Amino acid sequence: MPRSLRLMFSGGVAVGLGLLAHSVQAQETKTDDAPQQMQRVEITGSSIKRIAAEGVSPITVIKADDFTKVGSTTAAEVLSTISGNQTQFSTASNVGAGKTVGAAADLRGLGSNKTLVLLNGRRLANSAFDGSAVDLNVIPIAALDRVEVLRDGASAIYGTDAIGGVINFITTRSYTGLNLSAEGILPQQAGGAEKRVNLSGGIGDLDKDRYNFFGVIDYHTQNGVKASDRNFSKLGGQNPGVGLNASSGNSYPANFTDINSGASGNPYAGNCSSVSPFAFNRRGICRYNSQANIGIVPKTEEIALLGKGTFKLDADNTASIEYLHSQSKVKTYIAGDVFAGDVSGTSSDYYITNSSPFYPGNGITPANANASGGPLSLNWRSQEAGQRVTESKNSTDRLLLSLEGNKFGWDYKTGLSYSVSKAEDNLAGGYLNNDMVRAGLLNGVINPFGPQTAAGTAYLKSAQLYGTYEDARTQTTSVDFTASRELFQLPAGAVGFAIGGEFRKEKANFNVDHALADLDSSTGSQDAKSSSGTRNVKAVFTELSVPIFKSLEAQLAARYDRYSDVGGTLNPKVGLRFQPAKEIMFRTSYSTGFRAPSLYELNDPNSKTFTNSAYNDPVLCPGGNVAAGGVEARDCGQQFFKLQGGNKNLQPEKSKSFTLGMVIEPIPSVTASVDYFNIKIKNQISVVSEGDIFADPVKYAANYVRNADGSLNYVTDTNVNLGNVHTQGFDLGFAWRAPKTAWGNFGLSLDGTYVTQYDYQSAVGGAYLNNLAVYGGGVGTAGGVVFRWRHTATLNWSQGPWSGVLQQVYTTGYRDQNGPNVVTAYKNHQVGDYTRYNLSGSYTGFKNLTLTAGIKNLFNTDPPASNVTDNFQYGYDARYGDAIGRAFFVRANYQFF
Repeated sequence: MPRSLRLMFSGGVAVGLGLLAHSVQAQETKTDDAPQQMQRVEITGSSIKRIAAEGVSPITVIKADDFTKVGSTTAAEVLSTISGNQTQFSTASNVGAGKTVGAAADLRGLGSNKTLVLLNGRRLANSAFDGSAVDLNVIPIAALDRVEVLRDGASAIYGTDAIGGVINFITTRSYTGLNLSAEGILPQQAGGAEKRVNLSGGIGDLDKDRYNFFGVIDYHTQNGVKASDRNFSKLGGQNPGVGLNASSGNSYPANFTDINSGASGNPYAGNCSSVSPFAFNRRGICRYNSQANIGIVPKTEEIALLGKGTFKLDADNTASIEYLHSQSKVKTYIAGDVFAGDVSGTSSDYYITNSSPFYPGNGITPANANASGGPLSLNWRSQEAGQRVTESKNSTDRLLLSLEGNKFGWDYKTGLSYSVSKAEDNLAGGYLNNDMVRAGLLNGVINPFGPQTAAGTAYLKSAQLYGTYEDARTQTTSVDFTASRELFQLPAGAVGFAIGGEFRKEKANFNVDHALADLDSSTGSQDAKSSSGTRNVKAVFTELSVPIFKSLEAQLAARYDRYSDVGGTLNPKVGLRFQPAKEIMFRTSYSTGFRAPSLYELNDPNSKTFTNSAYNDPVLCPGGNVAAGGVEARDCGQQFFKLQGGNKNLQPEKSKSFTLGMVIEPIPSVTASVDYFNIKIKNQISVVSEGDIFADPVKYAANYVRNADGSLNYVTDTNVNLGNVHTQGFDLGFAWRAPKTAWGNFGLSLDGTYVTQYDYQSAVGGAYLNNLAVYGGGVGTAGGVVFRWRHTATLNWSQGPWSGVLQQVYTTGYRDQNGPNVVTAYKNHQVGDYTRYNLSGSYTGFKNLTLTAGIKNLFNTDPPASNVTDNFQYGYDARYGDAIGRAFFVRANYQFF
């Protein structure tokens, strides 16, 4: 038994802890026609309406009341409590990155491009940047009724790309009245304060008035957090606690290379910190601790508006129109602009001559023996121009016209939708005009070694660049239709049948403003070319629900999709549900999947950006030692350029998924489930881990592109088909409703995932590598880890108008990245287990008013220490750790009528 399970079940540690995560149970609805008529409903994972919502596929449901009680303010935060959501591109991951999705889910750790995200059962347009996933920041969380997570492949039902699973955000269907909610979250430490305000209202009773109109407007904002605000990040790359020794040779004060002699140095090498608190001496030059001078949590602002009108055409049929507009802004802060000399002394170089008043030994800057009096090529960082600030804007609009009901004995639904996703990355401060910087260095206005004069400060201010350097737009137009009915009766019951089709047209455009994108400091879009793509997708699908015996039901489904650019694919699904007694149920399913490369993966403009981590040039600085022709400040411990972007030669991904599980209810108050999953993927689309490229320069020799003088220009790291992935494990669920007591009503439940295997190939036909409990290159584009065990557990309590929730979120540890910036003694560093508690209480004793107060991260637990350098924030891993710490929140909800 893993250590986490021993902890959970010994000593009563887990008593009273748990997330209310359960499989959907059959529900009875009273109507005017019958005292207890069973209502047929459609559940995520099937197109057939049925009475029993418990199907062949495991589903987790989170009600909106459950996640608002614990202070979850974003869709990404809600999903972070789902144990099967192994890794996540969080908003904090935007720091130091361009062209991102904003925030994304990732079921099973297979990549966000294999998790299908729906809103009310239909697709949203994927994020315009990283256009193979939905940006979770645009989900209208205040309008949600619940979130349903289907934990097996659903390619035969929803689309071929639902390989890892489906997340269906379901909004309120109708609403009458007016409701106002306001929430504030105040961290104990500096930064990260949040506020949320939402207003919802509706008129019209669908049964009496034959119409209902309702709308929601939701506004949320969060302040940023600086690296210096937290103990675990303030040391940046110079963190002896995890053996991290990472820094940049592009420094303030600037390092120089004498163009005539090739000698390197720094006039302040003896005391670099006298010029900048982020600089320190190493081997005669100044290194810059850039990651100590960043924001680790971005400043964010989100607004969402959802409006829906529903009209009852007759007793069985309704028509509706729905419009969603949602937008988010993410503002990130990183260290000052970088200007790296190329030792050429030409118009492309950043250099000064001895005519500059700031030349070493001319009176202002101390002399240095390695400055011969000739031109000096510089590696400089413009700290005094301020941090580089990027503002990313993402928006989604969706208009949906739909009909649903019953005609001629068929349940049907059909819809016409138009979705648009827009994204843009903007320079908002700290980025300088390269040509002006070159001129300012040559004419002696800019001081690269120390404080600027008034003229230098004014010059740097005039050199600031602002505006949109890259934008993108994706749009999806789709028509869908589904009809279902009972075909005929078998001795064991009725055979359910569904048939449907979909036509979808996708377009994507990526535009680059080269005046801003081609900065030498790298916006992430240097040398990119505008591009576009389009495709049509046609699909037909069918589903059968066959009661073989009273206790045994089969689900048979198949879907044929035809992509205009990659051809057709047929994907079946077979499922069985066996219930020999009302207290126990077994289920199993097998399905295949096929994910065509997204328009973004195919057409993303190839561009240069800096590597996430710092590396040594394997030729000019092998093992961190300068070789012949090498330059310390240029070739050792540097973030080099890499070429990233799309690849029109990508092949589709294919998958096979198998699940086997059981649900037991030994007594009415206890439900427990266990589900085994096994997923295999061929031709995974991703990028080679940059760490792998630098770790094996022989294998990846073709990825290195060098300048004429032998220095490294960039490494090629565009999208490729890497090979196969194989993962398997178990999902466990538990829910207990305690008998009523004099102290109130108690409920306890658990949602946990135990992974037994996660192997991947870094190249087609290559050896399989382990990524389970080990940091590796098989997860996402920047590497990551698949946790062996994760769980969320919650204790719910209520008595009269009072209620309370205590929630525990737990993750096991893993072997750290232990990359090239880590000292030898820490090459086997282990990241520790991670446990957080959230506590809240609510009171409904006032008329129409609900008050909630609580504490997130009750014990102020820091994220576990990590020496990872792939994700820009150092000292911890922002994808898995909470940088906010203990935070107090209050929420008020008032219903006017």
